[in-house]
Amino acid sequence: MKNSPLFLSLILLLFCIITSPAAAKAEQTITVMTHDSFNISKEVINLFEKENKVTVRFLKSGDAGAALIQAILSKKNPLADLFFGVDNSFMSRALNADIFLPYDSPMLSEIPEHLKLDKLNRLLPVDYGDVCLNYDKVWFQKHDVEPPAGLIDLIKPEYKGLTVVQNPATSSPGMAFLLATIGRFGEDGYLDFWKKLRDNKVIVANGWEDAYYGHFTSASKGDRPIVVSYASSPAAVVHYSETVLTEPPTVAVVSEGSAFRQVEFVGILKGTKKLQLAQKLVDFFLDSPFQEDIPLQMFVFPTNAKAALPEVFTRYAVTARKPAFVTPAAIEQNRNKWIEAWTSTVIR
Repeated sequence: MKNSPLFLSLILLLFCIITSPAAAKAEQTITVMTHDSFNISKEVINLFEKENKVTVRFLKSGDAGAALIQAILSKKNPLADLFFGVDNSFMSRALNADIFLPYDSPMLSEIPEHLKLDKLNRLLPVDYGDVCLNYDKVWFQKHDVEPPAGLIDLIKPEYKGLTVVQNPATSSPGMAFLLATIGRFGEDGYLDFWKKLRDNKVIVANGWEDAYYGHFTSASKGDRPIVVSYASSPAAVVHYSETVLTEPPTVAVVSEGSAFRQVEFVGILKGTKKLQLAQKLVDFFLDSPFQEDIPLQMFVFPTNAKAALPEVFTRYAVTARKPAFVTPAAIEQNRNKWIEAWTSTVIR
């Protein structure tokens, strides 16, 4: 029987199945849990896949907060090998849950120290962006009004009814802007600022898209020439414009204390059975091919100081030299209290 043609055929068929590219590919898969806004070029991911003979699977799991909650709840039986998308507003929650392994990537030598917020390197910084005010340059020129130079301008009489923000309970940039006001005015002063902003007829939208495309004069038929967005938004306007623009029609306000810097991290989840491969993928996330693809995919800045920026970023995107700062631990301890106090002050 062992030498029969049928037996040899079965052995050959089994060998072909085991060694086929499809089977090899199925055996070599590494999973990255992330948020729905994650985006990177397939061509870039293919570089890692080909070099390591692996398929990288991205498991999108809602917004950053929802995805993190899933990762924490599944810590005993992790759904992925890595997690990308924890930012500094959720950092302490992620670290307190003890779901990440430390990894001293050699690529950390290319990352500025001020972005390395976890000294144990359980979370490694991949990208960052500043949430700040954006204003419609054309509107202010047409109405002969001086544009805002910082947060305090928003409560002046001449800015009454000009601003739209996002709800921090439902919006990531909304939360970041709330943190900017806490960092700028302190825990004892931020609510007074918001009371005055409420009295100055601020509009609160549920999310960024509603605020930007529903109320902002530069992007809609709305009547608000000031919106909370990102310091890279003017570059995005130029990049996506259907007509060639020599300069953006919007300006980001990044004066001292007027922006909040969001830093996004990647971490290796405890329980992974592919530790060495996961470490290689972290290195890849911090290396030039991945880092240089970030700006035009997610319109934030790469953390690798040696990564080249696209021209539209070098010309039109800005960063705050001195953003408002709130520690990740303070955010985690006070997040719910701050949102509740903001809601009672501005909405109710």
